[in-house]
Amino acid sequence: MNVVTLHAANPGPMTGSGNWTYLLPGPRPLLVDAGVGHDDHLARLFEAVPGGPATVVVTHAHSDHASGAPALHERAPAIRFLKVPWPDSDAAYAVPWDALDDGQVLETAEGPLTVVHTPGHSPDHVVLWHEASRTAFTGDLLVRGSTVVIPASRGGVLADYLHSLGRLAALGPRRALPAHGPVIDDPLAVIDAYLAHRRDRERQVLETLGETPATIPALVGRIYRELHPALVAMAGESVLAHLVMLEGQARVARDGATWRLVR
Repeated sequence: MNVVTLHAANPGPMTGSGNWTYLLPGPRPLLVDAGVGHDDHLARLFEAVPGGPATVVVTHAHSDHASGAPALHERAPAIRFLKVPWPDSDAAYAVPWDALDDGQVLETAEGPLTVVHTPGHSPDHVVLWHEASRTAFTGDLLVRGSTVVIPASRGGVLADYLHSLGRLAALGPRRALPAHGPVIDDPLAVIDAYLAHRRDRERQVLETLGETPATIPALVGRIYRELHPALVAMAGESVLAHLVMLEGQARVARDGATWRLVR
């Protein structure tokens, strides 16, 4: 499959080395994710397709994926912007959004891409599936060498994320093109490792609460050792995501800011 990989030029504590966007060239080029509007990204994109892409598919509305949409719209007003609706977040980006649906097929010069709705990291998250090559454009569903944050206070739902991993695994992907980090040549192994990691984190949360009820900051301090200060908030979101899922299973309960086991 002919894919042009374009870096969004946005390294940082939350994005790591930065985002990848993916261009499928051809008569009607399609770009996966909009980047952040950085001049370097825009220059490389419009060098590859001087008229700009015909379509930009945004995997989800987090700013490192979607905030470049207005700059693209300004450069090429005819671009069609597609994503699964998430109205509260979509309104932050002044472009006309067209709605994506689960199972929708997008035609490209490389063959059809099928939209697979994969919520969990965010309510609107999608994977784009290229059946012919068994390649998945996975957005923030997978990242080699790291786990994916589930921002439970901002629309993330761990139970949905685990289900989405299962949906991707059922497709039998041979390659994943993620929005962060290198290409993943063994996505099924990464999914298996993610599921094992989540089981282990759940065990840690339950064991720690078994010692004494605790707040989320206290749980983070007990579970995560020598954590960089910039990552404390993300760790708190991860712990909250597990607690909310366990609460839904009636295994933990909260009293104000304190969480406890249900005996």
